[in-house]
Amino acid sequence: MTTQKDANPWYREPWPWLLMSGPAAAIVAGAITTWIAFSTSDGLVADDYYRQGLAINQSLARAEAARRMGVAAHVELGDDSSRIVVTLDGPSAPQSLEVQFLHATRAGQDLRFRLARTGERRYEAAFRPLADGHWRLRIDDPGRAWSIAGEWARGAHAGTLGGG
Repeated sequence: MTTQKDANPWYREPWPWLLMSGPAAAIVAGAITTWIAFSTSDGLVADDYYRQGLAINQSLARAEAARRMGVAAHVELGDDSSRIVVTLDGPSAPQSLEVQFLHATRAGQDLRFRLARTGERRYEAAFRPLADGHWRLRIDDPGRAWSIAGEWARGAHAGTLGGG
């Protein structure tokens, strides 16, 4: 005598659901990856890479001019990082300086501002604290005759650029 078990419908069995869970997870992961790709910016990819490459030669020439002229800058941030003070050494003291804090990977976090001359070779401006990350500091004269640059450690309150 044999007993026959009543067959359940397929959706009541665990095996079809287990077998379908892998492809379903792949579809969900693909959708999430697509959403991330379209909603975030590729900060390292430049649309005008050729023009930026040509500008590198001009930037190198300005850095060389600063080295020949002996331009150096001592940079200080206030204890609460609300002000930046630059003391310039070199043959000339322009009316203002252009300062850039450039984030290594996120161009949207770059800070660009102009420092007004407040003394013989002293420049000041309001400043806001830097976000986390790797920073590069660049100081240019408004006439674009020279440029000095260097690394800036987040959390540092003073540093010197140039002087070569």
